[in-house]
Amino acid sequence: MPERLDSFPVRSPQKKPIIGILGGIGSGKSTVAELFAQLSCVVIDADKIAHEILEEPAPKRKILDFFGQKILDTSGQIDRKALADIAFGDKEKLSKLNSIIHPLVLHRCERLIETYNNRAQVKAIVLDMPLLLEAGWQNRCNRLIFVDCKDELRADRAKEIGIFNKNQLKIRENFQISLDNKAKVSDNTIDNNSDLSVLSEQVTEIFSNIIKNG
Repeated sequence: MPERLDSFPVRSPQKKPIIGILGGIGSGKSTVAELFAQLSCVVIDADKIAHEILEEPAPKRKILDFFGQKILDTSGQIDRKALADIAFGDKEKLSKLNSIIHPLVLHRCERLIETYNNRAQVKAIVLDMPLLLEAGWQNRCNRLIFVDCKDELRADRAKEIGIFNKNQLKIRENFQISLDNKAKVSDNTIDNNSDLSVLSEQVTEIFSNIIKNG
């Protein structure tokens, strides 16, 4: 996907502050999002939404029509790893998968934002969306935060939870906007090369600034 950072639209104001989390695979974006959740923020998990959509009849049928029965597990559910292995091995197949899933994910994210904007107890909305920039959603955010983490540590974390090895991580990230450019467009950078307490302190400091300054 071409990187057209110069064409990113101007961010529009929101009723509640919207915080977009950027970073590489295994960098700890979801952990950062969870720390924001502990500060009365609500997290919209785009990956979780995408997983739910995979099992809904209409999108599932479209995916099976294109990718075939080989992506099903023994229970008849879509094997997400098998699907990803095929999609990330072919740019056209990945584009097709994204064309089926992404519009539905983004629509539901919009609906959730509308819902959370009307909840007094919610202080801010956090977007845990792996392809946030690629989807053009940087203009929906009042603050973009980049989670910085060393490559080796990211690879180790991905391997620990059984996602993929270092080579697979690089293959997937080749389909995304580079980490350097994600860092450049971010308003804040969080260092996630230490322990949870250090990470939590950074999140708390940034959140205080967001609430104070927007």
